[in-house]
Formats: sequence, C-alpha cells, structure tokens
Amino acid sequence: MATWANLPYYLTLKTKKTSLFYMAVTTVLCSLSYLIGIWQHGGLKIAAKSPMGTLLELPCNNLNKNFTTIGGSSSVTLDFTARHNADDLVPLSSSARAEQIPPCKPEFSEYTPCEDVNRSLKFDRDRNIYRERHCPDKDELLKCRIPAPHGYKTPFRWPASRDMVWYANVPHKHLTVEKAKQNWVQFKGDRFKFPGGGTMFPRGADSYIADIGKFINLKDGSIRTAIDTGCGVASWGAYLLSRNILSVSFAPRDTHVAQVQFALERGVPALIGVLASIRLPYPSRAFDIAHCSRCLIPWGKFDGLYLIEVDRILRPGGYWVLSGPPINWESHWKGWNRTAQDLKKEQDGIENVARSLCWKKLVQKNDLAIWQKPSNHIHCKIYRKAFKKPPFCQAQDPDKAWYTKMEACLTPLPEVSETKEMAGGPLAKWPERLTAVPPRIVSGSLDGITAATFEEDTYLWKKRVEHYKVLDSQLAEPGRYRNLLDMNAHLGGFAAALVNDPLWVMNVVPAEAKLNTLGAIYERGLIGTYQNWCEAMSTYPRTYDFIHADSLFSLYQDRCDMEDILLEMDRILRPQGSVIIRDDVDILVDVKSVIDKLQWDSRMVDHEGGPHVREKLLIAVKQYWTAPASSEDQEGSRTA
Repeated sequence: MATWANLPYYLTLKTKKTSLFYMAVTTVLCSLSYLIGIWQHGGLKIAAKSPMGTLLELPCNNLNKNFTTIGGSSSVTLDFTARHNADDLVPLSSSARAEQIPPCKPEFSEYTPCEDVNRSLKFDRDRNIYRERHCPDKDELLKCRIPAPHGYKTPFRWPASRDMVWYANVPHKHLTVEKAKQNWVQFKGDRFKFPGGGTMFPRGADSYIADIGKFINLKDGSIRTAIDTGCGVASWGAYLLSRNILSVSFAPRDTHVAQVQFALERGVPALIGVLASIRLPYPSRAFDIAHCSRCLIPWGKFDGLYLIEVDRILRPGGYWVLSGPPINWESHWKGWNRTAQDLKKEQDGIENVARSLCWKKLVQKNDLAIWQKPSNHIHCKIYRKAFKKPPFCQAQDPDKAWYTKMEACLTPLPEVSETKEMAGGPLAKWPERLTAVPPRIVSGSLDGITAATFEEDTYLWKKRVEHYKVLDSQLAEPGRYRNLLDMNAHLGGFAAALVNDPLWVMNVVPAEAKLNTLGAIYERGLIGTYQNWCEAMSTYPRTYDFIHADSLFSLYQDRCDMEDILLEMDRILRPQGSVIIRDDVDILVDVKSVIDKLQWDSRMVDHEGGPHVREKLLIAVKQYWTAPASSEDQEGSRTA
C-alpha cells in the first residue's frame, strides 16, 4: 500500500529531472552554434581593457577598424555613410527633379482669361454682350504663371493707397490724358495720384458724397453695402469707406484702360463686369444703395431691363442714385453734345421705368437724382393694374445669378402682412448687423442653418482666425494685407472675424455649393460674389494680398483640374502674398505637389484640434518675381 501511495511523487520527480536534462542540452547546442559561427567569421579577439570592462571585438570586414577603447589615446571612428538612398529605390528622371510650371510671356502680365479682348471680338456687339464673360475652352487654358510687370512694387498701405499707386504696377497713362480735366488721376514721377475727382464730381468724391448725405442718412449704420455701376477708378467707393460703407465697384474691360485695376491697386473692392444680357453675380436684396455717375448705361432702353436688374439686387427700402446725363440736361445739353429733345426723351424713359418698378423719386437737385425702392410690394401689386409692364416674375429663383439671363420681369419681394412691414425681415444697423442673425436664416430659407448654428459658426471662425494669425505673422500685422479673398465663404465667418482690421474680404459662394448663402452674407453687411472655380475670376492679375480656401478642393474634386484652380490662384495673388488652404490631408498632399511646381514656399500644419484630425492646413507664400526688363526699360535705365 505504501508503494502505491508514493507513486505520484515518484513520477513527478522523474518528469522534472527529464525537463532539466533537455534544457541543459538545448543550452549547450545553442552556445556551440554561436561559437562555431564566430569562428567561421574570423574568430574571437579580446580588446584592451576599458573602464567598462573587457570588450569583445567582432570583426566587420566592411568597416574601418581604426578604433580603440573609450579610454584610449584615440577616439572611436565610426563610418555612418549611407549605403542606400531614395534614388536607388525610386529612380527619377532629370525632368522630374526640376519640374515646375514655367512663366508666361511678359505680354500676359495683365491677362484676364474670361474678358480677353481678342476673344471678345468673336461675340455679338449688341447690348455689349461681347464684353460679358467668355472663358477659354479647356484646350485654350494657359499652363504658365502670369508675371508681374518689371519693377513691380508692394502697394502702398491703406489709407495711403487710396491716393497713390505705383506706376510700375499699373503702367498705363491713358486715363491721365483722357480724364485730365475731370480730376480722376494724375501721373507724377514714379506714381499715380488720385485727387478723388470724377466726371460729375470735380470738387472731389468726399464733397459729392456729402451732397448725397443731405438726402440719405449715411452715418447711422442703415446704409452698409453699396454697388457702383461703371465705377471709373472707384473714388466713390474709396471715400465711402471712411463712413463704414462697403462698396462693390464694377466696370467692363473697355477703352478706359485699367480702371478696375486702378481701383484694386488703391485697395478698393472691384470686379470686371458689365450690364448686358446676364444677371450681375449677386443675390437679390443685396445692396442698400446703388450708384451711377455718368456710367453711360441705357437705363430706359430694352424695356427697362437694366433698371429691373438694379431693382433685383437692391434691398427693400434701398436707394438708387443717378448723376450725369440726362439729369439736369437743361443746364448741360450743349456741353454733352446732344440735343435737348434727345436728353429729355432719355430722362422721361428713366422716370417711366422707375414708376413701373414702384420706386419713389425722393429728390432731384442740380446734377443729382435719387429714387427709393418700396419696402414691400403690397401697393405695387395693386399698381400692376395700371402698369402692365414689367409683370412679376413667375417661378424664378431671385438669388440665382451665375450665367443667368436677365428677364424683363419684376422680382417679387417676400410676402408681408401689412404695408409698413419690411419684406424679408428688418436688418439691424451696422455694426450690430454683423453678428445679428440674418433674416434669411431667421425665416428658415437656408436648409439646416439655424440661429444656433450661425452663432456657433461665428464663434468657430473667430477662434480659427486667431490661430491663423499665429501661423501667419503677416496676417496678424495690421495693414500688411488689404485685399483678401475667401474662395468658399459659407456664412462669411472668416471675413466677420477680421472686420476690425484695415482690410476687406471678397466672399465667394461657389456656384456648385450645396447652399446659396451669399444673400445671408450681404445681410451681415459683408460683400461677395458668385464664382465657378473651374473658370477664371473676373478680376485682374495680382488682385489679392491673401487668399483663404476652406474645403474648396474637396468641393471641386472630380469637377475640374486642381492645377487649373491653383494657376488661377497664382494669377490673382500678389507677389509675396499668402494663402491658407484648409482641407483633408490626402487632398492637401496633392495640392502641395502642385504648389511646389508654382515655386511657392509652403508648409503643412495640424488642425487646431490637434494631429489626430484629418483636416490640415497648408500655408503658402508666393515668391516675388517679375517679367524681365524690356528693351525700353533697359534703355531708360542706361540714360537715367
């Protein structure tokens, strides 16, 4: 019995002895294999004693053996030369190593792709249709970088830029001769000077605006957004800025060479544009005041089509100011080289169209006439019985204005319940208007955007712009940037966060955006335009000091070539101007590859939320470069 009782103990002891035996055998075999391996590679040597103890020297035939102990008379020499490099892994051709987008020829320094003079001549001259946008086909696009003119300089800072522009930046003296008596612009030394005059305000724009202010309150914040049709060099808009009124000036690219370009160099918002057959690229009810000073637009012709378009973009209760022919024709008809009968007929035509739109004429004094749009259409609907034309537009989106044909019909205002009610909702006065919830959001016109999301967006962009100023010291420097562009503005939060800086932002709502938010942007007291970024913008090269693009390349992915969009950004960005692009990291990697071809200095940084957010920021600066000196410039420098 005792033997059987001790059996489990005996078996356990035997198993342990067997395991120890196998472990010992394994250890001996492994050690033996290691020593044989060393012997096959030259044997084992004992190095000199060191403070760290005995060192074993294992020979490496490919290394320099000139080393001693750490405490010896000479230091250890190690060879860290790379045995492989990236070229061995991914062979690159010589062309790929130096790939870059070449510069265009110097004659393209003022190239405006969609308002190209040579292309425009192919189109109908009736109603100035040939001066509208006519963009090149894809196979006509320039694949080169537009040069600045030789001698280009950084523009004067605002407010000095209002009165001075470098000649080298806009080398055109045409207007100094043609408009010499009208005080538009003067050439002195190496610069142009702008006395502030205009055809109908030879005493200066400031005095002219003061005259308007006698009939319209321009100081209480009720007037914030303005549009100047046929703007000249935009002195009216330039001098409104001191009254906190933000004007969009436009004029065609015509015989008055560089008028819009002068405006932009002065730091005044402007676009190339014309009233012809398509709507102006602005939403309905956008502007508080519209202005025409001898703009030569045939307001009374074509069934009043152009005044009907002004009515569309004027907010309820907004004003239209007209000076120049035919106003005060009784005093000026001889100087205008027109007959009194012709001028009277023109004014009668304008008066008839204005009445048919239900506008009220407030005043005509000397060379100035002012009309006011009604605050709603209650009475206007009654008047349709007397004025059959224009009829109210039916089933039409009044905010759709990208290549949208103008129609001779009156855009109906939003419904109201009483005659004193403001159609579309009342607007707060500036500056409260900036942060007040826009009426389009209050009414629920923008799907998915509520008062709460608007306020969250305003706060979000305030924090983001603070972060931008840390990343871009030039954005943080007051006055360094003047003309800014937001290529995908949404609700205008980026512009709103910069409102206290001495700059302006052109807020673009892409024609492809899911929501048309431009009307809400204008209701905030900001300005903007529509744009399809597969095409060029209606502006001159070197318009903007800074460009912001939030999720733009995600929006246009698979719509058009990324390189074409970036070439357009390069065209409209000034030398040494900056760009901040916010997008998904994979898209930004592709964007950066094109930016490198443009020879911009760039870097990618993490989102404000940290490195784990897929959205990143790409910050870039366009290098300064210009076209080479022409033979005339070189000759002039030799004789100077």
